[in-house]
Amino acid sequence: MHTRRDTRPPAHPDIRLIVTDMDGTLLDADGGVPAGLWPLLKELRRRSIVFSPASGRQYATLAHLFEGADEGMVYIAENGALVVRDGVELSSDPLDPAVSARLVTRVRELAAKGGDVGVVVCGKRSAYTERDDDAFLAEVAKYYRAHRVVDDATAVDDEIIKVAVLDFGGAEESAPALAEFSGTHRVVVSGKHWIDVMNRTTDKGVAVRRLQRDMGIGPEQTMAFGDYLNDLEMLDTADWSFAMANAHPDILRRARHTAPAHTEDGVLRTIKNVLGI
Repeated sequence: MHTRRDTRPPAHPDIRLIVTDMDGTLLDADGGVPAGLWPLLKELRRRSIVFSPASGRQYATLAHLFEGADEGMVYIAENGALVVRDGVELSSDPLDPAVSARLVTRVRELAAKGGDVGVVVCGKRSAYTERDDDAFLAEVAKYYRAHRVVDDATAVDDEIIKVAVLDFGGAEESAPALAEFSGTHRVVVSGKHWIDVMNRTTDKGVAVRRLQRDMGIGPEQTMAFGDYLNDLEMLDTADWSFAMANAHPDILRRARHTAPAHTEDGVLRTIKNVLGI
């Protein structure tokens, strides 16, 4: 585990890969891509630096956000369960359909007991929900551009790579209700109201390390930015790891450096500072 050491790292290392979380990290207070990112992406490409959004969001959502500006970009989607570059799948880690069905059943039970919860079954082509009220679908739409309401989320015709639970009452408080899966799968609180369940072989860090091997680079050539618990393993892959000023306390303890808050263009400002742009 890293300990925090410096908020002003020395500038101009040989960075080849920049990996950043989205919500609470790269995106602004309104959930939009900062306008200053577009010219920065062009400069990063000119320097042959790969930029990689790493998010719990689905691939379709990420690709829409960066449409027209994503040449050479590597999308680490669904917390690492699906990795895509220039429209080509680099890797994926599908869930056993029986596990997905058990998770759906468990969330149904929580809802029947009065929990303000719903399940999102995340396939490669689309996300699938059973709950169809406006509040739930509005929250789902923020992260899953391609989503459908179905009668039975245990029987969708897709390759399932993650199951997400949306709990309006608070994810950290409700995560113990999924403890039965934590021994065999990765159960991670990925946001204030979100819990993601994936294979134990899936996380953002695994995806980044695979990408580093493919690129022939190491942690000393990698920058990573994060703010929440699903970013912990990703930060461990980079010597240049940054916790946003608004980050969860565990992230602030884990990262080597700090960056200004996402509301202050922290990712962009830090990249420019470190690379001398």
